Amino acid sequence: MDSRVIAELVLHLGRIASGDGLVGGLTPVQWTGLRYFARANRFSRTPSAFAAFHGTTRGTASQTIKGLVADGYLKQTRSETDGRSVRLDLTTKAKALLSDDPIEALVRAADALPPGVRSSFAIVLQRLLGNVAAQNGKPLFGTCEACRHFEGDGCCRDGVTVYECGFVNESLTADELEQLCINFETGKSVPGRVGRA
Repeated sequence: MDSRVIAELVLHLGRIASGDGLVGGLTPVQWTGLRYFARANRFSRTPSAFAAFHGTTRGTASQTIKGLVADGYLKQTRSETDGRSVRLDLTTKAKALLSDDPIEALVRAADALPPGVRSSFAIVLQRLLGNVAAQNGKPLFGTCEACRHFEGDGCCRDGVTVYECGFVNESLTADELEQLCINFETGKSVPGRVGRA
């Protein structure tokens, strides 16, 4: 198959999966914001990280975030260590709305693929995303277990499983290992697992 046809299919799939116009009262860009903040780790739930992930300017990202905050979908928390920065978290209202996410048709279509095909497809998409991000000078978001900064072997010490991010020198919880991170750098291969971006 021609490479241009593949690129057009990927773009078309993204367009029709994201829905037309307002869905649940939100625009496609606002849905992208909700999805991002639902998947991002605590180090990446910032306006600048969202701008990098969405491939837009900080000003444009800020407008999307302001609308989501004003509508009660995101709450802002000032950093305790740096009073200038904020962390954004989903509200209960946002979490409830995500069950009606317009990309659920795409999620169901992916679920219908045989497990081996789904895994191979995820690897191919991750590779495409990495190549395009590198060509455009954009960061590649990923998850902890495939990141070069991930430290920890999953062994328990004093009854607690120890994981750490070497980039920020902070401990991680098991729940955070599958969340998206702006500090991600390819470096580790995890058999049978692919970080989604």
